[in-house]
Amino acid sequence: MDGKALSGSAHRQQRHRHLLSAVTHAPTVTLAQQEVGAKTNETAAFRPLLQPLDLTGTVVTFDALHTVKDQVRWLVQEKKAHYIAVIKGNQPTASAQLKALPWEQVPVAHTVSQTGHGRRESRSVKTMAIAANLGGIAFPEARLALRIHRRRQESGKRQTRETVYAVTSLDTHQASPADLGGYVRGHWGIENSSHHVRDVVFAEDASTVHTDNAPRAMAALRNLAIGRLRLLEPTTSPRPPERSGTHPNTPSGSGASPTARSYRELEVALRTYRFMTAISPQHATPCQRRARPAWASHQQRHRPSGQPSLTRSH
Repeated sequence: MDGKALSGSAHRQQRHRHLLSAVTHAPTVTLAQQEVGAKTNETAAFRPLLQPLDLTGTVVTFDALHTVKDQVRWLVQEKKAHYIAVIKGNQPTASAQLKALPWEQVPVAHTVSQTGHGRRESRSVKTMAIAANLGGIAFPEARLALRIHRRRQESGKRQTRETVYAVTSLDTHQASPADLGGYVRGHWGIENSSHHVRDVVFAEDASTVHTDNAPRAMAALRNLAIGRLRLLEPTTSPRPPERSGTHPNTPSGSGASPTARSYRELEVALRTYRFMTAISPQHATPCQRRARPAWASHQQRHRPSGQPSLTRSH
């Protein structure tokens, strides 16, 4: 779950609209969204957003704002879901308990490092269970405590460090430390995989639509187009096949190759994207201006023989 403000929807004395969405981690697809009223906050939209969804057996992640005892109890007991909740100052008792645990005596259970986009990032995960006869964790349905330490180094800047504490209803036999770290990382990644695309590619923050339900409806259409394109993305990296050690000139069967997509599927994605970007070239963003030539080039290369082009010029 994650919230996003539609900055461009503000008009005169009217505040900008704010939406709370339920988004899958991978691929990034928006399942539902709820508008947050001007006189309330995201927590009031938590249950109405998730109520229609079948969450049985799924893991729900959210920001510390939604780390509310009644909410997570409802998730586990009524929706039969699991949760990973980041604990901060809005839960002082649980926060103090987690920070006071003897983490120095607990070995690191999982580490991962990533490099890209001009930065290097590493994360380490520690987990700990507290026996019920010792009081357990001061949070409903919590089975494990997590400590995630993150280091980030951007080119030309000083290294930053951050320690995050969380609790989860998952037990040790249900998720490994690597799985738990992946869930938290997946939630942090929504900012880049969803919000950044909506603002940069679809220019959502630049949209000044503000009347009635129009901002929410346009956001839903953007999410629909993004979700469709995400589902068409290759599931493996497009690298050349590996060479066999015994027969160097023969590709190895273990090499990964891009997932094949039909001409029709790519054309449907193009139509969806074109519908969302049906604006004059002088008002398009650079990413939007580059998108159509790229798809058109792919279409010319992969259109079956004798198949007429389904695209049209603006």
